[in-house]
Amino acid sequence: MNKPEIVISIKNLHKSFGDLNVLNGVNISAKQGEVISLIGSSGSGKSTLLRCANLLENSQQGEIFFAGEEIKWVGSGEDRRPANTNQVRLMRTNLSMVFQQFNLWSHMTVLQNVMEAPLSVLGIEKEKVEINAHDYLKKVGIGEKWNSYPSELSGGQQQRAAIARALCMEPSALLFDEPTSALDPELEQEVIKVIKDLAKEGRTMIIVTHDMKLAADVSDHVIFLHKGLVEEEGSPNSLFKSPKSERLQKFLSSTRAA
Repeated sequence: MNKPEIVISIKNLHKSFGDLNVLNGVNISAKQGEVISLIGSSGSGKSTLLRCANLLENSQQGEIFFAGEEIKWVGSGEDRRPANTNQVRLMRTNLSMVFQQFNLWSHMTVLQNVMEAPLSVLGIEKEKVEINAHDYLKKVGIGEKWNSYPSELSGGQQQRAAIARALCMEPSALLFDEPTSALDPELEQEVIKVIKDLAKEGRTMIIVTHDMKLAADVSDHVIFLHKGLVEEEGSPNSLFKSPKSERLQKFLSSTRAA
């Protein structure tokens, strides 16, 4: 039996903003069909790691591999940047990002939002994209909202539209950056259900989340970041029930108390 392909692998990643060191040598990898959750307190580097993985931020040191292919760089330190724009484009089309604040285009209908990237970036024919877009909107539970504008939707519906938009790119992996933190608890549950359904399908996902129950329920592997380093990692069962690190123990105590 073949081992699952490693979709994305990050080795010894460093990222700073001026004098502020945010990532200090992080190593993570996600296999095909694996769900990874990144947890940690605010400022631990979770969202920055996700943005570096998708090349929305340039890291200063370290290696990023996508489907076994290493990202090529030019320059060093603060001047380091990807060397090949085609390589960046290919990677981004295969790593769809779902942001905390939805990032839907307000002047487009929900359907147009979902169709835009497959049409303009991938160049897929309109008829096929439209069928796929309707299917994904139904999948996330807002099929009837296809002709609405983002301003006419609740926050939970907007986030589900953003997930449909990400899915319509048919990516190798989905990256979620705090997908529920901008939502009221009731609306949060709508989005959590969609993420759980995607996990059951065997989608490759890396999820930055403050929701420990979500991380425990959907993850194959959980990584606890502290001060830009992997402090502890393992299965949800081992991390949440038997944390070894004192920092993780304190973090979990504080989240339970909240």
